Amino acid sequence: MAKPQAKEPAFYATGRRKTSAARVFLKTGSGKITVNGKDLEKYMPTPTARMVAASPFVITDTKNQYDTRVTVTGGGVTGQSEAIRHGIARALITVNPELRPTLKKAGMLTRDSRMVERKKYGKHGARRSTQFSKR
Repeated sequence: MAKPQAKEPAFYATGRRKTSAARVFLKTGSGKITVNGKDLEKYMPTPTARMVAASPFVITDTKNQYDTRVTVTGGGVTGQSEAIRHGIARALITVNPELRPTLKKAGMLTRDSRMVERKKYGKHGARRSTQFSKR
């Protein structure tokens, strides 16, 4: 009978931005980033979004050290890429707490709490009113 292999520990963190939420799992590997079962290059359409998502690895010089598996829901391209960035930064801290000052200085650990303001009744949007007519 074969002995079950011990699973390598995966480090988990959650990242959020606007209405997007990303669950990030890190484990030592070759630097592959998988988002919702697809490669990062296939999932994120713009180079800017890909760069933002992978920026915690670049800042901490851990580019090809961890395999990353991400499940992200809600929001659009920008919100999702920034949620992934937030999650990766938090997961890197659970792996190595010494990276905290570097990531903190870069502003990647702060949860960006800005959300879309809700539409109010009697208005066209959150603040836009009907056109004013003098006569």
